[in-house]
Amino acid sequence: MHDNHLSRHARQVLTVTQGKPHLHGPGADPSIARSWLRCLEDYHLDPALSMAPTVLEHGRVLESRERLQQVLQIAGNEMSSLHQQLSGAGHAVLLTDARGVILNCVTAPAERRIFERAGLWLGADWSEACEGTNGIGTCLVERQALTIHQDEHFRGRHTGLTCSASPVFDPHGELLAVLDVSSARPDVSRQSQFHTMALVNLSAKMIESCYFLRCFDNQWLLRFHLQAESVGLFSEGLLAFDGEGRISAVNQSALNLLGHIRGGLLGKPVEAFFDCSLDELLGRASANASASWPLRTRDGRHLFAVLRGESRKPLPSMPAPVVPEAPRLAGICLGDAALQADFRKALRVFERDVPLLINGETGSGKEAFAKAVHQASQRSGRAFVALNCAAIPESLIESELFGYRGGSFTGARKDGMRGKLQQADGGTLFLDEIGDMPLALQTRLLRVLEDRQVVPIGGEPEAVNVRIISATHRNLLGRVADGSFREDLYYRLNGLEVALPALRERSDKAQLLDFLLAEEAGDETLLIDESARQALLTFDWPGNVRQLRNVLRTLAALCDEGRIGVEDLPAMIRQGRPAVSAIKESAHPLEDAERSALLEALEQTRWHMTHAAQQLGVSRNTLYRKLRKHGIARTA
Repeated sequence: MHDNHLSRHARQVLTVTQGKPHLHGPGADPSIARSWLRCLEDYHLDPALSMAPTVLEHGRVLESRERLQQVLQIAGNEMSSLHQQLSGAGHAVLLTDARGVILNCVTAPAERRIFERAGLWLGADWSEACEGTNGIGTCLVERQALTIHQDEHFRGRHTGLTCSASPVFDPHGELLAVLDVSSARPDVSRQSQFHTMALVNLSAKMIESCYFLRCFDNQWLLRFHLQAESVGLFSEGLLAFDGEGRISAVNQSALNLLGHIRGGLLGKPVEAFFDCSLDELLGRASANASASWPLRTRDGRHLFAVLRGESRKPLPSMPAPVVPEAPRLAGICLGDAALQADFRKALRVFERDVPLLINGETGSGKEAFAKAVHQASQRSGRAFVALNCAAIPESLIESELFGYRGGSFTGARKDGMRGKLQQADGGTLFLDEIGDMPLALQTRLLRVLEDRQVVPIGGEPEAVNVRIISATHRNLLGRVADGSFREDLYYRLNGLEVALPALRERSDKAQLLDFLLAEEAGDETLLIDESARQALLTFDWPGNVRQLRNVLRTLAALCDEGRIGVEDLPAMIRQGRPAVSAIKESAHPLEDAERSALLEALEQTRWHMTHAAQQLGVSRNTLYRKLRKHGIARTA
């Protein structure tokens, strides 16, 4: 049986590499076909050969580990964390050197023998030249993140594996290592790997950034980004320079932000690229830099930066430090700590082209959250296009999404229409209420996401470069179960799921109230009497942020003397029941006990969240979630 499988796989490989049409299966992917061709013509490998991978002798493995000692130290914790995020079972997290030799492996002890039988030994050489098309070896050749799923492997022996790999580059842009997650489970689908690939990418970038910081521990290190709140995230630019101000190294994000190639920066004075002198720049240095400040480039780009290095007396010619307590973006308030943390995670994965799925009650601000992610990303200068899948008739949604060519059907415009996907080219497409998209369109959308091409009605394929953020108030997994939503599309859209809290659960209601009122008041100054303010804050708001905004818009329009009193409020709010935080739920003693324990811990630690979480034996994230659940917020 095993020999028959190897023979069938070998015939499949030969069919593809001989140029015969192959519309389905792994050979349909041009990158796989190219790799298979390399394996045959350049490496002269046999796809049916069942021999195990070559393993380096112990001494050579130790030498390789010694060369990458710092990388292995940095990667160790990240690999363990990644293994836990993947729920552990069925996964091996591997780190190789730039030749493809495995130097570290994290897996469950009970599963180690399974992966060793698959050839994933310490010291095993998984270069493409030795083992053919595989996650590690092909990542080394392509120098980009990729997934090799089961039959996409060149050698039949490896078709039981699914591997997602991402390169790790050193500060000079040279390939340093490969981070890989491999699974030997037969039920792994390619769609399920999108989430895994996103996590591998993030972990690789974290290792890359930490290694950069450690390499230039004795030099000045400039960290910068377009957004103040993004300084410190993996998408930040890193630029190291010596005591004379000469640039020693930059990462890829710095090159992207500055619009230069590496050769155009290295060895040049840092002040040649930023609109300030070296002395002014060094005046901002701090041994534990954390407060960001505005920095403009010579070509007029506005950035935010911190400078790590020897502390020097600050000079008055530079602007005052800007220390944002939370991301400040037009149209959204992020005072809630848990919501702010979710925003930072969402931005991190969005910058790596990982689709976001936002879940939340109607009116909870899903579109505002999506727009804020877009505005904080490197795509902020391009289009943000929104489509509400529930608000457009099923007969029209196809043309709205994909567009059509002129004359393609009765009633069509003479010159045709560009669909939302084409309008969002280079930017972001927000698909609201994605759970209401018709099944036929789900199939077409999945094809667009896979092929990066859109076919207008009656037209020809057009390439599109678009990132997707979806939103729904429905239980999509329930719709998958009842057959009304495609499972493969669900996994393709759900790179990271963000659950937005209802307004009644948010800890920043007071801040949000002031934020929305200021927006609705425009240039006018409006004050709210304390009694009216408390009535607004204690109302339950079943319509969430949308309902609150509409009420404030009406109050602002009807306000004549610049002051809103309780008599100005709608009757439903004047007579409304108190918010959750003010109700004594005697019918739920367990919830009452939990709420009391939270309040007691917070009072004892004087609202120090880390100490309170430690006292309660929970993580800070869990503490924040429980505070939101019980509507607990510090009032003074």
